[in-house]
Amino acid sequence: QVQLVESGGGSVQPGGSLRLSCAASGLTFSRYAMSWYRQAPGQERELVADITRAGGTTNYADSVKGRFTISRDNAKNTMYLQMNNLKPEDTAVYYCKARYGTVYWGQGTQVTVSS
Repeated sequence: QVQLVESGGGSVQPGGSLRLSCAASGLTFSRYAMSWYRQAPGQERELVADITRAGGTTNYADSVKGRFTISRDNAKNTMYLQMNNLKPEDTAVYYCKARYGTVYWGQGTQVTVSS
């Protein structure tokens, strides 16, 4: 049974930082391209960042470039999203996605940026 479990969300003030984790089980993690998405209330889910299987190539939404860093540790079956200089518009539920033909999603973790 494939599971993707996000953690690390929470409430922070503008300018703060959070580190999200996505722990995978039930799949061969290194075979999967991984992504972070987010969905704010009343909005569509959007791509935040993605990373190739070996971690050699990353891609970011323009809105987070220079502030967020995606990474992965294939030995730990875990993907990360380091989020710095957070803004109120970053408030959303953050989801991880694994893709290798089949697509799997995690259950999401809430990030709230507010003063």
